[in-house]
Amino acid sequence: MLLFRSLKYYNYRLFFTGQSISLIGTWMQRVAISWLVYRLTGSPFILGLISFASLFPSLILAPFAGSLVDRHNKFKIFWFTQIILMLQAGTLALMVWLNYYNILWIGILSLIQGLVTSLDVTARQSLVVNLVDLKEDIPNAIALNSSVFNGARLIGPAIAGVILSSFGENICFLINFLSYIAVLVCLLLMKIKITVPKKSTENIWFDLKEGFRYLKASPNISSLILLMASSSLLVIPYTTFLPVFAKDIFNGDATTFSWFESCGGLGALIGAIYMATLKSHRNFTKIIIRSSFILSISVLGLALSPSLIIGLLFAASGALGLMAQNSSINTYLQTHTDDNMRGRTMSYYIMAFQGVLPIGALMMGYFAHLFGTVLVVALEGIAGILIMISFILYRKHRLKEAKSR
Repeated sequence: MLLFRSLKYYNYRLFFTGQSISLIGTWMQRVAISWLVYRLTGSPFILGLISFASLFPSLILAPFAGSLVDRHNKFKIFWFTQIILMLQAGTLALMVWLNYYNILWIGILSLIQGLVTSLDVTARQSLVVNLVDLKEDIPNAIALNSSVFNGARLIGPAIAGVILSSFGENICFLINFLSYIAVLVCLLLMKIKITVPKKSTENIWFDLKEGFRYLKASPNISSLILLMASSSLLVIPYTTFLPVFAKDIFNGDATTFSWFESCGGLGALIGAIYMATLKSHRNFTKIIIRSSFILSISVLGLALSPSLIIGLLFAASGALGLMAQNSSINTYLQTHTDDNMRGRTMSYYIMAFQGVLPIGALMMGYFAHLFGTVLVVALEGIAGILIMISFILYRKHRLKEAKSR
């Protein structure tokens, strides 16, 4: 079947299976942390601060992570990061079970998660091309990864909503801890040979400069990374405020919040399935533009929603646009980057997405504290529309320059 063609590869099947199980636990933990923080503080700003702690390390460390992945065995790096993330989830579960926790400890553990994830995501993204044999199946493998992520986003929060209401946050953390066993077992079963690059005689700063020069010489790649960074700074932070919409704006509870996360997961899953059906020769730039407009208009619609049902619909369409935007940018970068620069290029993509996002979350959290969540989210949607108009004008200018040469 065309949609699942990457699953014919043994190693990719194992990778897909392990991630399918583990990411459900990851999303349960995300929902539980957001709800726990907002339950303890009632502050949109603190929500943004915790998001900042978990994602900010990617801004600083992602380029270094890319250089490390290009220099060393990415499979072993991925194995190591999974073990550390498993221990982080177990520590959270134990602390909440013993009732020995506060915002400071949650922030510290979120920071640890961010430090490890900056390396984990770079290794995982770079590893995908080694799990499929044919280059034309790489876009499908990337899209299926997104399907797994967003399928988990659909299922995880739905389960988390029931568990949060019935048993509390610590069970969500415990399930996430146990879910990493599936990843480790699948990694053990893999039959994979990674060609470790010849050990570089240059220091890591040379690799960083080389990666930056590569981006500077590749305007199509660098413009997409800048688009991703702008979106992460000014548009995507709307996701931080979903607990506020659930609890304060629509007068709900933990279950209402889980509905928002699950609707987002459903929309993103639909987007991922669409991306998985595309072939490698498709014009991904057009998909990036369309999906970015869907994201921005949906964010504006969410802010202006007169009812919970309409808000949930815009949460779903926003997640669809966000997923298609990220997946199409990811696919373009993976398929248009030289093999020896892939780790560094993907690290800049991760820095633009996960690294810039916490700055946006912190900034938007502060503005929401001053001016109100609804106004700030509405402005995020407008900012996204303006960003895309600028991107289209830039592309037209580049095309006109190319024709005049």
